[in-house]
Amino acid sequence: MKEEYDLSKMPRKKNPFAAKLNKPVTIRLGEDVVDYFKSLSKEMGLPYQSLINLYLRDCVLTHRKPKFNWTE
Repeated sequence: MKEEYDLSKMPRKKNPFAAKLNKPVTIRLGEDVVDYFKSLSKEMGLPYQSLINLYLRDCVLTHRKPKFNWTE
C-alpha cells in the first residue's frame, strides 16, 4: 500500500446520491408532537428528525391522508 495517493488524476464523477439528499426546511410542530417523536426515538435508537422523516415517507408511499375531526 502506498503512503500517498495522487487523486488529482482520478476522473471526477457526480455524486449518485445527490438527488436523494434531504432538503432542510423549517416547520412548526406542536410541542407534544416533538416530545412524542423524541421519546420514540430513544426507544428505537434513531434521531427524532430521522424518525419523523421515516414516518412522513411511509405516509407518502402508502398515500395516507390526514383525517380531521372538527368539533364545535
